[in-house]
Amino acid sequence: MPKAAKQKRAGASSGPYDRNSNNGSNKGSAKGGSANTNIFRFDKDFGQHILKNPGISDAIVDKAFLKPTDVVVEVGPGTGNITVRALEKAKKVIAIELDPRMGAEVTKRVQGTPLAKKLEVILGDVIKMPEMPSCDALISNTPYQISSPLIFKMLSMPNPPRVAVLMFQREFAKRLVARPGDALYSRLSVNVNFWATCKHIMKVGKQNFKPPPKVESDVVRIEPLLGSARPNVAFEEFDGLLRIAFNRKNKTIRAAFSVKEVLAMCERNYKVYCTLHNIPIDESIADAAAADDMDVEMDVDDDNEEKPDEDDGTAMDEDDDEDMPTFFKDLKEADAAKEAAKTPSRNPKSKVALVVKAKVNKVLTATALADKRARQCDQNDFLKLLLAFHEEGIHFS
Repeated sequence: MPKAAKQKRAGASSGPYDRNSNNGSNKGSAKGGSANTNIFRFDKDFGQHILKNPGISDAIVDKAFLKPTDVVVEVGPGTGNITVRALEKAKKVIAIELDPRMGAEVTKRVQGTPLAKKLEVILGDVIKMPEMPSCDALISNTPYQISSPLIFKMLSMPNPPRVAVLMFQREFAKRLVARPGDALYSRLSVNVNFWATCKHIMKVGKQNFKPPPKVESDVVRIEPLLGSARPNVAFEEFDGLLRIAFNRKNKTIRAAFSVKEVLAMCERNYKVYCTLHNIPIDESIADAAAADDMDVEMDVDDDNEEKPDEDDGTAMDEDDDEDMPTFFKDLKEADAAKEAAKTPSRNPKSKVALVVKAKVNKVLTATALADKRARQCDQNDFLKLLLAFHEEGIHFS
């Protein structure tokens, strides 16, 4: 008599692939649609929202205009819906996947087919890689949490891909194509449009994903400038300037460069620059800057001094103190004693700090951008600002 089939203990884990008895699971690909279809449990912490609409997968690959000789990098291939379509048109696809389960899934998807020889799966975090693999095209249903780092990593590559077709959260995609004066205009907008051309492709509703995300998505096509068209500016320098300017994008450029930490960073970089080029510090600039600082502080003290109006009836004569209750007299005397006991909290500035501050003010005045807000500046404004700082020996990388 045959043995009865053993039942698994309740709650026993069977790994990432579970039968369709699991609650909240999503069906993966299976042959013949049998009742024993494997279920893949997606991890939302990794941004695993699988694109299930084949029409959108086709559109993403089509908009990359792949050639038979192209090497494609795909970030976050998931179960391989976009991967398979790219393999049919490209020479090779390098899929970079953080989750080993997904890496196994996309490998199994093409196993035993001619496409398997064209697929390379790299397990790891693309952002933590020292360098992204060289490629002709970059495609991705991008995990939302790495959208900005992925863009900057691609733009900073010595030889960026010819084209990138990427899916982002809708608000992030709008920032990519924003123009000066727009509400979403940011450091990201300037960098992308300085180093590449960016075009919106299409909107993608959240019902096209499994499981559905909480936000809508958009597909964007980015074409980095290549060869002689690529700006002859160090990416780290330009981006460093933008980080300072857009740290307070609704404030003026002068306010952005008045932050203590920003001036300290400029001072450190200026010291390094002078040391490397054997440039002595001009103490006359420091003395003039110190005098200017003293004048500014005196003016500020005068401005802060309260001057009651003569006709408003609020001014108090000295004789009025006699009618003041004892409690208020004691409180007033205690405040006066506390104020007198205070010591100046500001340390005397070094000569290098004074020189750097004077140079920053000189640049802002010469470029006429001191009172302009970062969200109103275009690429030419930031280039003019960067050039003026470099002429004064101040760098940002």
